[in-house]
Amino acid sequence: MSKRLTGLGRGLDALLPSIEDEHVIDVKIDELRPNPYQPRKHFTQDAIEQLATSIKEHGVIQPLIVRKSIKGYEIVAGERRWRASRQAGLSTVPAIVKDLDDRKMVEIALIENLQREDLNAIEIAEAYQQYMKQFALKQDEVAQRVGVSRSHVANYLRLLQLPLVIQEALAANKLTMGHAKALAGIKDEQVLVKMADRCIEEGWTVRICEEIVQQFIADVPRGTKNKKAKKESKDVFVKDLEEQLRNYFGTSVLIRQGKKHGKIEIQYYSQEDLSRILQLLQKD
Repeated sequence: MSKRLTGLGRGLDALLPSIEDEHVIDVKIDELRPNPYQPRKHFTQDAIEQLATSIKEHGVIQPLIVRKSIKGYEIVAGERRWRASRQAGLSTVPAIVKDLDDRKMVEIALIENLQREDLNAIEIAEAYQQYMKQFALKQDEVAQRVGVSRSHVANYLRLLQLPLVIQEALAANKLTMGHAKALAGIKDEQVLVKMADRCIEEGWTVRICEEIVQQFIADVPRGTKNKKAKKESKDVFVKDLEEQLRNYFGTSVLIRQGKKHGKIEIQYYSQEDLSRILQLLQKD
């Protein structure tokens, strides 16, 4: 995440200065509740168990940051430590109580997770979206407060426009942000999903994904944007068949009609891609 957020201008030190000098108290585990603005939806159980083991041996080294609520406390930063402490069997954890408003709660939770690589791409996107909606902020305002570029925020928000199945693949870390940016260039949703499936199944690198998508985009117009007269004369039935074949093969397909005969052109972009298409052709 440090590479992804190079140049992060605002960190927890900027939002919570000099916490080392603040009074640490012991708070009962049962009096703590998760941050209602926590952007992270998934906690890796293995990581929690490893931290619990460390806590059993060394205790909670870094205090949690909390704020007082009507009943008990809300965790501002340190939910992972709280979960691990419960698993380790602790009854109390060290904490620093801060007087923070909702906006600061959102910012701290977002920045803490961004800096610690705890969020997947969709969680980051949803966190930015929630932040914008809750406080009526624009993209550049969010970028300035969090300490990233406006394009960084915009790129993540675009992920939420992708089909749900692709968002789920991103959330499961089956696709990366780089894959998603490349795939987003495909406007046909069925082809987009098909291409994403291939990307996952065949283990494309981001570079390979970019090359195949760019080639696909370059090929489709040649089959669909010929001379106006030819486009108008193409039978609707034939165009529908082309669309069905593109969806089936997950690649550019063009049906060329002549007076006596015709041909079907199926594009492939690598030897592996050709093998995949041949396997589809051999299916019953």
